Amino acid sequence: MDASAPDRTIRTTCPYCGVGCGVLATPQADGRVAIAGDPAHPANFGRLCSKGSALGETLGLEERLLHPRVGGRRATWDEALGRVAGAFSAAIAEHGPESVAFYVSGQLLTEDYYVANKLMKGFIGAANIDTNSRLCMSSSVAGHVRAFGSDTVPGTYEDLECADLVVLVGSNLAWCHPVLYQRLAAARAARPRMRIVLVDPRRTATADLADLHLAIAPDGDAALFAGLLHHLHRAGAVDEAFVARHTNGYAEALAAAGTLDPDALQAATGLGAAEIEAFYALFAATETVVTVYSQGVNQSVGGTDKVNAILNCHLATGRIGRPGMGPFSVTGQPNAMGGREVGGLANMLAAHLDIADPADRSLVQTFWNAPTMARAPGLKAVDLFSAVASGRIRALWIMGTNPVVSMPDADAVRAALAACPFVAVSDVSASADTVALAHVALPAAAWGEKDGTVTNSERRISRQRPFLPAPGEARPDWRIVCDVAARMGFGPAFAFASAAEVFDEHARLTAQGNGGSRDLDLGGLAGLEPAAYDRLDPVQWPVPREAAGAPPVERRFFGQGGFFHADGRARFVSLDGRAAAKAAEPGEGLFTLNTGRVRDHWHTMTRTGLSARLSAHIAEPYCEIHPDDARDLELEPAGLVRLTSPHGTAVLRCLVSDRQRRGSVFAPMHWSAANSSHGRVDALVAPRVDPVSGQPGLKASPVRLAPFGALWHGFAVCRERPGVEGLDYFALARAEGGWRLEAAGRAALEDPDALAADILGVRRVALSAYRDGATGTHRFAAHDDEGRLVGALFLSRGPVAVSRRFAAEALLRDRAPDPAPLSLLAGRDGAQRPDPGAIVCSCFSVGVNEIAACASAGASSVQAVGAALKAGTNCGSCRSEIAAILARAAVPEPA
Repeated sequence: MDASAPDRTIRTTCPYCGVGCGVLATPQADGRVAIAGDPAHPANFGRLCSKGSALGETLGLEERLLHPRVGGRRATWDEALGRVAGAFSAAIAEHGPESVAFYVSGQLLTEDYYVANKLMKGFIGAANIDTNSRLCMSSSVAGHVRAFGSDTVPGTYEDLECADLVVLVGSNLAWCHPVLYQRLAAARAARPRMRIVLVDPRRTATADLADLHLAIAPDGDAALFAGLLHHLHRAGAVDEAFVARHTNGYAEALAAAGTLDPDALQAATGLGAAEIEAFYALFAATETVVTVYSQGVNQSVGGTDKVNAILNCHLATGRIGRPGMGPFSVTGQPNAMGGREVGGLANMLAAHLDIADPADRSLVQTFWNAPTMARAPGLKAVDLFSAVASGRIRALWIMGTNPVVSMPDADAVRAALAACPFVAVSDVSASADTVALAHVALPAAAWGEKDGTVTNSERRISRQRPFLPAPGEARPDWRIVCDVAARMGFGPAFAFASAAEVFDEHARLTAQGNGGSRDLDLGGLAGLEPAAYDRLDPVQWPVPREAAGAPPVERRFFGQGGFFHADGRARFVSLDGRAAAKAAEPGEGLFTLNTGRVRDHWHTMTRTGLSARLSAHIAEPYCEIHPDDARDLELEPAGLVRLTSPHGTAVLRCLVSDRQRRGSVFAPMHWSAANSSHGRVDALVAPRVDPVSGQPGLKASPVRLAPFGALWHGFAVCRERPGVEGLDYFALARAEGGWRLEAAGRAALEDPDALAADILGVRRVALSAYRDGATGTHRFAAHDDEGRLVGALFLSRGPVAVSRRFAAEALLRDRAPDPAPLSLLAGRDGAQRPDPGAIVCSCFSVGVNEIAACASAGASSVQAVGAALKAGTNCGSCRSEIAAILARAAVPEPA
């Protein structure tokens, strides 16, 4: 039966973060796809976040790459594949295998990742394949390997629910992993004795669930947990039996941690003595503790040491691998874990094997029947693009990622790709910044069309299943890689007929010589018939071959030891407390830039940017700054601020908030040249990396701030994409029925009518207008012959005060009522409805003014608002914002 047949529901997996939520996708007769959470999936039990709920709105083809391109023109698959194979073969023949590289993605499926890694390491014979997961969790990988002897996540999501203490470190769980946040919030409601601590420089939405928020100084985490290790010893909370039986190096690690005195600890963390003591006492006194950490730990030049500082505390207490106990790394991508399983990082082999171990290399080479094998780690992401810039890499293939936006020193990455002799890009989006630099662009199948597996943060393998036909000439990534491999002369080793055959080979490799000597074992999934692969339910590894009479496989690791160093013991990593205390200072007049994600967008918005609903909450790039810092810099709320570093420049909307730490600013990383003039914030970030993992420090870059100096501001809504050429500042976002645009200029506005015609694209259409040259206020509306709004533009000397929602909704009307042009120009709704305000709840499009009105009518709780407006009743990510609105409404106005 056709998977895309109307009304047939397909079980698949969400393509966003590493939670790995199950999704029910049901194609409709009208071409739309209904999306719901899968109540049977053990990651989410039917829950979805705002992004997952809106997946059906991101399946349009308007920005898809549908056909191969060579030199910017449409080409056949045969020509495009031949060009890729020929360029790589020629570079290898002339400059050797180290002259070529792949840069791949945690959004690839495991089967895609597997064949790409196989081609590079076993048949080209170099290890120059790295992934954007290097930017996400490679410090966690390095920390795991140092401590455990393997890249093993010990626990499960259930541990968060049954712990008595959950410590969230560098994790805005409410916005970045909302379904896990929902599970944690539900567990807390069911067991009020549970305590939650948040360690984060910002007071994020997650802080509203926490009993204790430690607003730590940037990069103070290693010092905090080194001090905790010393406190655990003094408090008698160390499990001496576990340490003696299952670990090495405890005495040395304790002595190193002890070099950090209380004054130095407070200086390094920026925390008061009482805050530190409260956290330490709570951790020491609580048996069931889970420490959840994410990008605030990993994305640091000291990220691996931070990870090991956390792991040291769990090893010392023996709180690992048992229900409600252990360190837990939550990943940011849907298949970062699957990529790790198949060796997608430059310093790994497939099946969690060690590229530096001759025996492991021989095992893989023999299994693959490969002509060669990479003998040493390859270039990690930052070094890889540096090698492109220097000319060492002559041919590069980028798959499913947008490094021109997401890499540190992004302007230098863009320049390197522009100068590289050959760049191939496999992608789904024709508008991605990186695709514009490709000599050959290859149209890849997208979510909803792909067939394969992903692995989530708790080691659970789930199926992604197709429910739509691949459009145009798009192909699965694994198929594209195999086609290139065949043209390079390696056809027999890549003669897979299906994703199921690729998965089978991957599963069989994990079982080779694995009698429990390695963590990753999928032997029990080897040999699946195609129908069994298609039916595969979510399964958590290890999945060894079943033996008669064997006990059930333990779902957690290390509760009884059994680490993967040669002696079976874990390793404490000694971290000099004084060195850990040396957090980088930004310098005189500089601020520390912290980059990250927002609630309703993801990565570089090539998917979420297609949804008007997801852009309604935050529609342009911004810089969050403390009110005192904004005052000192003479930055106006909602004005524009220029950020500069030695590497680049960004211009962002100024969000003044006391949730931000003084001396630091936060900016999201999602905006690109496709939707903003100066929104690529990673252009500001220095290419500095952790010396162990190679992960770049994306959370602590020194920057200067200054007012942008705009002399006019504008807001527009248009049915068609508005004109932006020549604008000093712009940010584009989807709106229902068209587009919305924020704009600004640094020169005096000489001809508002001409600007309106350029932005709205209506030089031959009469404009309704309101003009006030004295105040600098100008408003324009254009309607077609049928009376439908073509576009509207609002100009002022300061940030435009007009209801974005009302203006955008005017695009949806088939015909404007007679007074509508006047109402629109006045910034009001033609039906005289009250302005709902900026969107707070994306799931149900509920605005801030609606919530405030509900509070005025008597609603005093988030639950009461949910009952009245539905806000906060789906994904729950907006509940902290609702609570803040209620709190403001409860404060009486000053007399």
